[in-house]
Amino acid sequence: MQTKERADIGVFGGSGFYSLIENAREVEVETPYGSPSDAFALGEIAGKRVAFLPRHGKAHRIPPHMINYRANMWAMKALGVKRIVGPTACGSLKAAVKPGSMVVADQVVDRTSGRIDTFYDGPITTHVSFSDPYCPTLRPIAIEALKSLKIDTHERGTIVVVGGPRFSTRSESKWYASAGWEVINMTQYPECYLARELEMCYVNISLITDYDVGLEGVEGGAPVSHHEVIEVFNRNNARVKDAIFRIIDKTDIKASCTCQSALQGARA
Repeated sequence: MQTKERADIGVFGGSGFYSLIENAREVEVETPYGSPSDAFALGEIAGKRVAFLPRHGKAHRIPPHMINYRANMWAMKALGVKRIVGPTACGSLKAAVKPGSMVVADQVVDRTSGRIDTFYDGPITTHVSFSDPYCPTLRPIAIEALKSLKIDTHERGTIVVVGGPRFSTRSESKWYASAGWEVINMTQYPECYLARELEMCYVNISLITDYDVGLEGVEGGAPVSHHEVIEVFNRNNARVKDAIFRIIDKTDIKASCTCQSALQGARA
């Protein structure tokens, strides 16, 4: 479903990112999959047209398992978006990945259940390759942007995505850590995969807010609370906003990418 409004780059995130956008105006977008999380803010960042959507809604009213991921991504596509920056608050599964650092993920593991995670329910069977989940052209740009801001940056990492809204048990957390994964989150899947199905480039920036509960041998170890997560995220909001600005500034909106041909060979 098309709209006359247009944008080049999409950004998902918290409501604190609204201040990034110049001359912002709100736009409602209808989709065949229902309503997106909220109205979009459309405007400019670094001279580029940007569409911003708070994935949990403006008042953080939508829990991770209730987000309408298909509507959110379809609406981005309808606005003409080809590249998406998806920052997330995440827990750490490794002592070396410290709170306050950021990870530019290169892999994702889905441990959610029951989420609708495809646009292709037939009648044409479509199998989209997802071996490398994150955009190969946006990831280097994000890494350089974070490093240029002197942020403690991990150039790769695997995000394990759990359904939420509950946090993990100690045993679950130890299990994820023992697999060698770095980051835990509740919203990356199916958000990043739906972007691939629509042939959009997607990059994640994982802001580490805490050590997950099963991680042994680190200071703390107490069960994490939502309040603590939000507190750390808010303290680092300015750095995330600066990073997003630099990513958008350095992104060539005319560049080609393998993400934009994801459907080639996906159908019989």
